[in-house]
Amino acid sequence: MERLGTGIGWRPEIADAVENMPGIDWVEAVAENVCPGHLPESLRRLRERGVTVVPHGVSLGLGGADRPDAGRLLALAERAEALGSPLVTEHIAFVRAGGPLTASARLEAGHLLPVPRTRDALDVLCENIRIAQDALPVPLAVENIAALIAWPGEEMTEGQFLYELADRTGVRLLIDVANLHTNHVNRGEDPAEALAELPLEAIAYVHVAGGFERDGVWHDSHAHPVPRPVLDILTELASRVAPPGVLLERDENFPEPAELEGELAAIREAVEKGGGARATGAWRAAAEPSSVSTEPARQRVALAQTALLSALVAGTPAPEGFDRVRLGVQARALAGKRADVVAKVAPELPVILGAGYRPAFLAYAQGGPMTDGYRRDALDFAEHLLLGGELEGARVRRELREWWLERSGPAPRSRRPGVRLARATRKALLRR
Repeated sequence: MERLGTGIGWRPEIADAVENMPGIDWVEAVAENVCPGHLPESLRRLRERGVTVVPHGVSLGLGGADRPDAGRLLALAERAEALGSPLVTEHIAFVRAGGPLTASARLEAGHLLPVPRTRDALDVLCENIRIAQDALPVPLAVENIAALIAWPGEEMTEGQFLYELADRTGVRLLIDVANLHTNHVNRGEDPAEALAELPLEAIAYVHVAGGFERDGVWHDSHAHPVPRPVLDILTELASRVAPPGVLLERDENFPEPAELEGELAAIREAVEKGGGARATGAWRAAAEPSSVSTEPARQRVALAQTALLSALVAGTPAPEGFDRVRLGVQARALAGKRADVVAKVAPELPVILGAGYRPAFLAYAQGGPMTDGYRRDALDFAEHLLLGGELEGARVRRELREWWLERSGPAPRSRRPGVRLARATRKALLRR
């Protein structure tokens, strides 16, 4: 495996700081935020300097019941080629459910949700990863995720699940030590036990990030400084294997560059403290895929994941065996994240609605699950308000209606009054 060194998550908000930061060997960019034909100039300059760029996907849903979408795989492959990346990464998670397998409406989580550590889920995940590996031009590594909730009836520990996944597919592992800490607080899982069970030689690199604790729940925010327990887990990992790369993630609430540099220094110190032991042997190739059909397992996984996601985003009853209090915490966190992301992709909405934006969106989210991404979510929210008659003030209604009409059609609205009237009339007739 290529030695990556010390890196940081590249984000547009800190692009200049990252370019000028000393000791940065590589960066990771969210794949869905990069357009292959129009790479940000900052990433271009980093590539020209010889800095490795790794695309990190968040939307494949490899742990979902459906096979990976060919279009999403193609998009990830294009980004790897455009960036000249040595590998690509994704998550061991599901992000959507429903659809043909359950004969129900498609639901989007807008978030990475844990897969059950069962034989059914492992069989589905292994086949999905093999499909992704065949479609990608470079090796794939997959990341363990943080979770607020645990599935009932799990059959394996996290370490056992990851070991068998790597053993059966040959996939590399992206180990997030912050997520191990999150699962320790939220699910009582021992990070040292998980590390002891991992195939250390399969590790591609390591993520480090911050979060915060509230009411006994750890939130993996990526918006706070890296805490000491996370650095201690990094040291424990480094005492077992010299990680090929270690990367600091920060997605929000960006501090001054000096603070980020201080966190990178603490990460280097934690790795050095571990001693940088090396695992013995090279990671072996995967065994031949099983010829047994995964269709029955996909059906069972689909039903279970749809029931859970429906409880989280559509207000249906909690599936049997889940902690209802934790489901409530997760549901509120998902709704809050939806509100935050919609405010970013449609910044005009908080301006139009003012202080009423967030409470209005959270009320909408209780019974209005996301079905097709955040941009569609913003349009559906605006339409909900316009049709519901809950808006206060003629100005707010007028501006929101103008915003929705401008963005809901296949093309921008014409400035000619006649054309605009025709479009508005057609929309009104279609809604009858």
